[in-house]
Amino acid sequence: MRLILLNLVAVASLLPGVVLVSDARADIDKPTKFLNRGGVVNTRHNLTQSTIGLGSVTMNSYRNDYGEVCVYCHTPHGANLQIAAPLWNRTASTASYVTYDQLNTSTLSQEVSNPGPRSLACLSCHDGTLGVDSIVNMPGTGGYSTAQQTSQNDTFLNNSWTNPSGPDASVHMGMDNVTPGMGCLACHSPGSMVGAQATDFTLFALGTDLRDDHPVGITFPTSGEGFSPFNLPSGGTADLLFYDNDGDGRADTNEIRMYESGGGFEVECASCHDPHGVPSAGPGSTHFPTFLRADNANSNLCLTCHIR
Repeated sequence: MRLILLNLVAVASLLPGVVLVSDARADIDKPTKFLNRGGVVNTRHNLTQSTIGLGSVTMNSYRNDYGEVCVYCHTPHGANLQIAAPLWNRTASTASYVTYDQLNTSTLSQEVSNPGPRSLACLSCHDGTLGVDSIVNMPGTGGYSTAQQTSQNDTFLNNSWTNPSGPDASVHMGMDNVTPGMGCLACHSPGSMVGAQATDFTLFALGTDLRDDHPVGITFPTSGEGFSPFNLPSGGTADLLFYDNDGDGRADTNEIRMYESGGGFEVECASCHDPHGVPSAGPGSTHFPTFLRADNANSNLCLTCHIR
């Protein structure tokens, strides 16, 4: 059917007086302009989208462009007190999650709890329940809202920020992968709306059902029953276990780790991912894909923890 449609378009284009409306799904997608190296500003976690220049104004209606990269996650003052994440500026998601243990798989030997802070920080964007611009403390405006710590207030988002490059946002979209035509995926996914031309901007919209993802909030076995299929971390502190690959006694960004969130050391999103990007071969090199801490070629990252 698609081939027939394209052929009809080709024929129609030869007819006099026929004006065709562009279909983004038939266009060659625009390549990414993010170099994915040299810092978070050159990655897709730069939600100002400054890398794409004037093209970023097409998103102004759907998110506030605060003009500062770090502010979408962090603030030096007035941080969110509801989540134990560093100077956290985002609204904390209060969604209820379907966790991996609810698959009732017989191979699961460890306890699974609700996602911990190092997962909830990521899920505040990636579960799709909050706008990507839903922050507590807006830059340079005195726009601060304690109510914004746990729930998105669109009145606050609409009225407390003035966009210097054009109209203010009127709809504050998140990574919604449920509601058709809504959220970031309305443009940033294959077969998206006409004129989007940005489907290469792949989004990991996890939703609130986490059963099809690596379990988070799962206790990592450090000894005793259930330990044998796992490698023991070689470094640790009171609140962190890590695989000290270079023996320097500290958890470097390229080393996998487990977090103590009050119920024992657990695997969280940040165990394997660093939101700022980790250079694959030293400073200036391209970051590992999908913000991984280490290369997963030949399942090397997986085999850091798992013995198979």
